[in-house]
Amino acid sequence: MSGNTKLLLNNLKEMKLSGEKISVVTAYSYPQAQMAEEAGIDMILVGDSLGMVELGYSDTVPVTMEDMLIHIKAVRRGAPDTHLICDMPFMSYNISIEQAIENAGILYQKGRADSVKLEGGTDYADTVSAVFRAGIPVCGHIGLTPQTAALLGGHKVQGKSLDAAKKMIDDAVALDEAGAYAIVLEAIPAGLAGIISEKVSVPTIGIGAGAACDGQVLVFHDMLGMYKKFTPKFVKIYADIYSDSVNALSRYSSEVKDGIFPGAEHSFKIKEETLEQLKELLKM
Repeated sequence: MSGNTKLLLNNLKEMKLSGEKISVVTAYSYPQAQMAEEAGIDMILVGDSLGMVELGYSDTVPVTMEDMLIHIKAVRRGAPDTHLICDMPFMSYNISIEQAIENAGILYQKGRADSVKLEGGTDYADTVSAVFRAGIPVCGHIGLTPQTAALLGGHKVQGKSLDAAKKMIDDAVALDEAGAYAIVLEAIPAGLAGIISEKVSVPTIGIGAGAACDGQVLVFHDMLGMYKKFTPKFVKIYADIYSDSVNALSRYSSEVKDGIFPGAEHSFKIKEETLEQLKELLKM
């Protein structure tokens, strides 16, 4: 779909039923959002991954509501016609359902997100249901949940054992029944993702979950080669913006030092007559 037409929840369900795949990418700034919208991306996720790729943290845990608000507002201005999902950061929904509704409302009302995303399965089904009943669309997220990766043994594939796979299916079904309009499946075996995608009525958005998902999401910086600390196995790199940028900056520095830049074409002119008059004036 896309084509600068903001996707509504019924559109997403229609895409799942028709087999049309959903493209999602993260964005954290005005120019990134502009590029994603111009490229015809279906949905943009303002992810708490900004903690690593934009703010330099080692994980997503330090990201705050204030951080998310700053970035969602910038992305909204850059992509006014694209459905924006905003991550609820760690501890913005974990304490109580009331807290979750309040913070989801802030991102929805003040940040102008079209929906929010929170991590967790069965344990957070009641939270998803409550936020949904408050009038805010919710996207679920199961599998590898970065905010609580320490409890999962680190950033590794989830759902590989029979019990773990069954639990993940239960989580997905619980989120579906709770009113989630979509579910992100992160770092799980492709076969399991296929089963979940068939089991639930809402679209599944995969990230390291294989091709059977109803859509895919990648981190902007990963797919464009901008984040050099680590590249997950499931990422396909479509450009090498980091190296291109370093090369461009290096050329700029060299040209400044060598007196090549700025050239005449980058400079403004003054009438020769005025310049001579100025010189004469300065002699006084």
